[in-house]
Amino acid sequence: MKNADLAKRLVELLGGKENIVDAENCMTRLRVTIKDRSKVRGEDIKNTEDVMAFMDTDEHYVQIVLGPGKVRDVMAECKAMGISEKTGAGATGDWQANKAAVQGRQNKNVVSKLRVIADIFNPMIPAFIAGGICNGFGRVIKILMANGTIPTNTFTTVSYNLIALIGVAFLSYLAIFTGVNAAKQFGVSPMLGGMIGTASTNAAISTIATTLGWVNEEVAAKSILAPNAGGIIGVVVGVWVLAQVEKRIHKIMPSALDITFTPLLSMLIVMPIFVLMVMPVTGIISVAISNFLNMFIMSDNIVVSIITGYLMAALFLPLVLFGLHRGLTPLYTLQIEAYGGTSLFPAVAQAGAGQVGAALALWLKARRVGNDRLRNVIAGGLPAGILGIGEPLIYGVTLPMMKPFITAGLGAGFGGAYVMAMHVMTASTSPSGILAVTHTLPEYMLHYVIGILISYVAGAIITYFAISDDEVRAA
Repeated sequence: MKNADLAKRLVELLGGKENIVDAENCMTRLRVTIKDRSKVRGEDIKNTEDVMAFMDTDEHYVQIVLGPGKVRDVMAECKAMGISEKTGAGATGDWQANKAAVQGRQNKNVVSKLRVIADIFNPMIPAFIAGGICNGFGRVIKILMANGTIPTNTFTTVSYNLIALIGVAFLSYLAIFTGVNAAKQFGVSPMLGGMIGTASTNAAISTIATTLGWVNEEVAAKSILAPNAGGIIGVVVGVWVLAQVEKRIHKIMPSALDITFTPLLSMLIVMPIFVLMVMPVTGIISVAISNFLNMFIMSDNIVVSIITGYLMAALFLPLVLFGLHRGLTPLYTLQIEAYGGTSLFPAVAQAGAGQVGAALALWLKARRVGNDRLRNVIAGGLPAGILGIGEPLIYGVTLPMMKPFITAGLGAGFGGAYVMAMHVMTASTSPSGILAVTHTLPEYMLHYVIGILISYVAGAIITYFAISDDEVRAA
């Protein structure tokens, strides 16, 4: 189906333009905020050509899986039809209306809360990918220059710094981007959120900490306050506090003074709270979370590492299923800030490789039993799966059959166990799949590739023997 026709059809089945608050796309999914769930024809959406899956996890929020590339083009057609692109409540329009939209789509349950965190980081995926790959290549080039494998001259020096600059341009300022996106989610001005993120990294924090006597001269990590204390967790909490304060000031501020004094008063009230309370408290919490995680994911006990890696990889796919996997980004970041890399990400990244292995086994069986439709679906989703985009295989192949969805996770667990046992670390959290080797720390690259291959093979073997020919024939 042509993208314009598909967009028109989906808007109609979602209840028309008047029933759509806003929409956005991630790598594979169209995410739509709706007003009235009863007007959405979910079954018809599922049966629409080119739609891989339809999900509605709460009353005001649905997701339509279209696959990489396709979803971006369909979103462009939706925008051309007048559908508002999601920019976060409070960015434009009437504040009370935006507030109602936010409250309407954020039910008070754990899944919704985790999805809010995920939605803060989903727009950053392209930057994570570009920055992560360039960081990885930059490390390799630096090592090759240091050991003389490639010459150190004007060309290599400039080339290295240009590549490194791409990684630095995003990852060094992650707190600022987090502040901007958190503000969009919580319904305040994105620029004010960016100011919170910027403040968390500023050298003035050190001056404040020293003046208050909150610096531990002997063990800097034990200081009550320091730049980046609390990391992006602190920034998210700080922006949430800002949202609460700004909304209350909006209510009492005369309209003529609102544009000038509401942001000023909000920042004057929130900045001391953020620096003197939120950063120290979230700093303590972040260290506690990091230490707890490291008991398992950085354990010197090989048995603990193997079990942890297996469970992380085997159980990761349900988070992908609900679009919550980006909610783990703060945990990855805690490790990166403490150790210069994360061992959690390469373990959970094996989940996608398990899907690839399962799909390969199903393709072989589909060829044997003559299910050409299934073979074509798998062939279309495999390239994306190998490159770390698992949704086409999940929603188009393994999840509809259910058992392969489980066997893929069981196979991925073996790859997760291996990379965790080898303490494999990556410098970034995207992309996954085989491309993650580009931002794996150089000394662990081979082990990461071995982990991917283990996940492929284990996922394929378990699926091949667990799924009968009859099940493949009927798929």
